[in-house]
Amino acid sequence: MKTHSFAKRLRAEATLAEQRLWFQLRNRRFEGLKFRRQFPVGPYIVDFICLEQRLVIEVDGSQHSQPQGQQQDEARTAYLNDEGFRVIRVWNNEVLGRMDGVLAFIRLSLQ
Repeated sequence: MKTHSFAKRLRAEATLAEQRLWFQLRNRRFEGLKFRRQFPVGPYIVDFICLEQRLVIEVDGSQHSQPQGQQQDEARTAYLNDEGFRVIRVWNNEVLGRMDGVLAFIRLSLQ
């Protein structure tokens, strides 16, 4: 499946945490910045990206706490860092239960 069509499918099948964070980020609601969701970067599709700030936000579920998930995340983060992006990761449960804290963390990452 082509990356762009797969990204489109991921947007349609977003997790509840991704949907809630997208509501906060979309339409320049957050700090006046333009974010995109499920955006292709090289071989990867990132959850959220702000191109002007070179910031990637990944919303992680429990599979990311498994050894294989951690290895994949490390490789992905290394690739994105090499491409000039800063990568921050937040857990699904943080987005669902502590949105103010997640937004504060993102805000700090922009400084």
